[in-house]
Amino acid sequence: MLLSKNEAKDILTKAISYSNADACSISLSGRKAGNIRYARNTVSTSGITDNFNLVINSSFGKKSGTVTLNELTDEQIKAAVKRSEELAKLSPENPEFMSPLGPQSYDESKAHFESTANTKPEMRTEAAINSILPAKKNGLIAAGFLEDGSGFSSLMNSNNLFAYNQSSDVDFTVTMRTEDGTGSGWVKRDFNDISKLDTATASQIAIEKALKSKESKAIEPGKYTVILEPAASVGLLENMLYGMNARTADEGRSFLSKKGGGNKLGEQLLDERVTIYGDPLNAEVPSRTWNGSGLPIKKNMLIQDGIVKNMFYGRYWAKEKGTEPLAYPNGFIMVGGSESTQDLIRSTKKGILVTRTWYIRSVDPQTLLYTGLTRDGTFYIENGEIKYPVKNFRFNESPIIMLNNVEALGKPERINGNLVPPMKINDFTFTSLSDAI
Repeated sequence: MLLSKNEAKDILTKAISYSNADACSISLSGRKAGNIRYARNTVSTSGITDNFNLVINSSFGKKSGTVTLNELTDEQIKAAVKRSEELAKLSPENPEFMSPLGPQSYDESKAHFESTANTKPEMRTEAAINSILPAKKNGLIAAGFLEDGSGFSSLMNSNNLFAYNQSSDVDFTVTMRTEDGTGSGWVKRDFNDISKLDTATASQIAIEKALKSKESKAIEPGKYTVILEPAASVGLLENMLYGMNARTADEGRSFLSKKGGGNKLGEQLLDERVTIYGDPLNAEVPSRTWNGSGLPIKKNMLIQDGIVKNMFYGRYWAKEKGTEPLAYPNGFIMVGGSESTQDLIRSTKKGILVTRTWYIRSVDPQTLLYTGLTRDGTFYIENGEIKYPVKNFRFNESPIIMLNNVEALGKPERINGNLVPPMKINDFTFTSLSDAI
């Protein structure tokens, strides 16, 4: 369901009018999405979902109650508001309760595209065919998933705040496997505008990796120069950036905590070539300009020239520390250079190319040490060329250490709603071999 700004505002205004609480916040969101899935070179499922949610939060003093529903009749809304008030009165007090925000100023989001909202089943079918047919031609087995959607989110509270946003998105992933099961290639693409999606070109990348990764060789784990494609580093980077919370740092629970108290704001943490920021108005990765509580999301520098420039503050902790709250961005942008992944390979005497990492798990939150596995195309590089495929590895690595061992950064590419450059990293730690392909 996609409601206009005025339609959403009318429903929320009516819902707020039913409230007898000290404070009331109500969010209304909806999304219509279509998908197609294929496996073993055959479409297996496809469908369309269309849904919405109304979430009512009522508060008396520091007591709050929440009710969610997906019916918009006057009777249902009125009953849900009343129920949220009953729950609030039964709830314990929240010592960190914050009253709803008053009116805010928001930038106009650029995250919605009619091209995506108007996607038809025939377009999804064509996208799947453009991936399946070349897989068959090369004797490979394709398994992929495409989902596109558009929707809206809105928020109103009893302090006269109102926020509204429309957005659209499309995600495509495909894995290509050789029939003997010894080779695997993978690719992912995501956009707000579906007209940018070319599943044939994307699938060709996965096809080439699958064919080249057959009959991989085992080499000794250890420290290697690696070239990390964006899909190989994005998980580690996301864990680092969404761990940049001022409260956990101040309380001694994060990698940004200082011995003896305080945090590392303003300190040199990473290589001086590392700059990362959030910007919801970036044309390549546009996103919503406010968060769930109605706090505006603006362009903010997080790490500049390796220095910690900002940390995220929730409203309660910002009040405690006498500063302004800072909301998490919906994605991040890492500044890179102009070189392609192939350029980084050509400049490497000996190293390993990693297509993708997965199953990343935390080992030590205070040093940000993670473990995970490579998969779907790992290759040995010698004298600027890919020589042969290698068996996958388990790695133990911290993005902090990784971003202090930067040798080169390439041209950023979109991955998971972020812009991430391919990276050439020295002394990346592989600890053991993995039988996965």
